[in-house]
Amino acid sequence: MKIAVAGLGYVGMSLSVLLAQRHEVWALDISEERVGMVACGKSPIQDEDIERYIAEKKLNLTTTTDAEAAFAGAEYIIVATPTDYDPKLNYFDTSSVEMVVKQAQQITPEAAVVIKSTVPVGFTESLYFDGYKRVLFSPEFLREGMALADNLNPSRIIVGVPSGNAELKMCAEKFADILRQGALSQSVPILVIGSSEAEAVKLFANTYLAMRVSFFNELDSYAETRGLSTGQIIKGVSLDPRIGNYYNNPSFGYGGYCLPKDTRQLLANYDQVPNNIISAIVDANSTRKDFIAERVLSRNPKIVGIYRLAMKAGSDNFRHSSIQGIMKRIQAEGVKVVVYEPSIKDNTSFQVVSDLEEFKQMSDVIVTNRYSEKLASVQEKVYTRDLYRRD
Repeated sequence: MKIAVAGLGYVGMSLSVLLAQRHEVWALDISEERVGMVACGKSPIQDEDIERYIAEKKLNLTTTTDAEAAFAGAEYIIVATPTDYDPKLNYFDTSSVEMVVKQAQQITPEAAVVIKSTVPVGFTESLYFDGYKRVLFSPEFLREGMALADNLNPSRIIVGVPSGNAELKMCAEKFADILRQGALSQSVPILVIGSSEAEAVKLFANTYLAMRVSFFNELDSYAETRGLSTGQIIKGVSLDPRIGNYYNNPSFGYGGYCLPKDTRQLLANYDQVPNNIISAIVDANSTRKDFIAERVLSRNPKIVGIYRLAMKAGSDNFRHSSIQGIMKRIQAEGVKVVVYEPSIKDNTSFQVVSDLEEFKQMSDVIVTNRYSEKLASVQEKVYTRDLYRRD
């Protein structure tokens, strides 16, 4: 069948490659550069599996900036455009999703529109009652740099149906099966539920992950302040099988595409609902950045070097990376900040140093969210909370 995908970011690109193995996929994006890269066999995002599949696999994938060409005749239209939390509105900016849904209904009203973008709880239901009767919501659970791997090996497939519509439920079950057919294992759990419940699953899942990051970060803040071994404490805590030895490596805070905005959006959804934990998770991220900045400044550096802006290895995403919050706090105290980040050449907010050896020599303290062996020669300068040398 023909399937259209709107948006060539992590979600849209990984889904396009996944589905193009079995179906005719038309991928739409407003960026001519992204569209051109895929057409030339290159991935517009950093993801080794996507790059390999585009280069080696036989994919029925066409990219375009023309919505009419992408949507015409499509049975499913997947919306994977970016949404971001707007602090002024205290809500997600869903304008890009609404635009695509409107275009889809105008061009191919019989197509089922599947929203993959993260949206507020109740968003899909509101579209349904506004007259968009062929709309579904399906949350994604992808890691940056491993988006295709997570689509090939999904932990679960969830599709949300507004208002218990029986016809749409069948359509949702079919879409879930399409995703499962693209996976490497056919034993993936499938859950077809209400669209608002599916939206809540996405927000609560990411907020729980943010809570876990925050918990181990605050454990680390305590241990570092008291002169205790963070590693020993974490090991003892994590040996409890109910807690587990995973997702417990201290960092400068949670960041990236999803966790910061999703936690704030969930808190906004808690308007008029009593809560303590959700608001604390949002506040904890700022507190951790304050703590890290204070520890760096306690070394009285004249120049602080920031080694890499990306959230983690294998990612090219700088958006909302926690280390940028550290930089702003250090700069606010009048301390000069220089950055080593090979993927950027210049920036008006900070000095970019392209030569690693020059960067090492000029920096009094080198701050890195995740340690690299490239810094081994200046170990005494390095400040990191990366205990386990893994993401």
